Amino acid sequence: MNALRASAGPLDPVSGAHTATLDDDRATVSRMAGGDSSALAALYDRHARAIYSLALRILADAAEAEDVVQDVFTQAWRQATRYDASRAPVAGWLMIMTRARSLDRLRRRRARITTTEMDPAAPHPKDPDADQETLAITAEQADRLRGALRDLPDGQRAAIELAYYEGLSQSDIAARLHQPLGTVKTRIRTGLLKLRDALAGRGQS
Repeated sequence: MNALRASAGPLDPVSGAHTATLDDDRATVSRMAGGDSSALAALYDRHARAIYSLALRILADAAEAEDVVQDVFTQAWRQATRYDASRAPVAGWLMIMTRARSLDRLRRRRARITTTEMDPAAPHPKDPDADQETLAITAEQADRLRGALRDLPDGQRAAIELAYYEGLSQSDIAARLHQPLGTVKTRIRTGLLKLRDALAGRGQS
């Protein structure tokens, strides 16, 4: 991955990512599967900024977010032959890996804190499988999704952010927000439907 960083240049979270069509991305991953390292550099140029932004949002640590970027592209290189375009666009595939890597680091950080504080009863965050489909979004949809998230009622937005960015289970979210579990489930379900409508261009009702 050092060669990748050198060929693609340093990660710049401010500059815009290169644009590419879904077909371009799929073709690039196919080249990666054939061992073409220049394809990996091209994918890095297109998606590193979005990956870094998501990792930074979850971890709130620039150095760890940089490490996640490198971890994700290492994993993408190793698993290129297993990429299934029918399950998610390349951008969504990368975002799923980013979230998983970031939450793993967040859990390890919390585990270290828990061990230091000698508090074995501290809750361990879980990854709600039910929300995985919300990750498969294209780069072009990201701004629309952020805007739709801001427009959600506070209760729906808070529940979804805790599930997505902190990986909490619905039970843990209910405890964090001091709300009944049924209320949290309804807010997440309703909020996700509104986000899907926004991504589909139908607006919110």
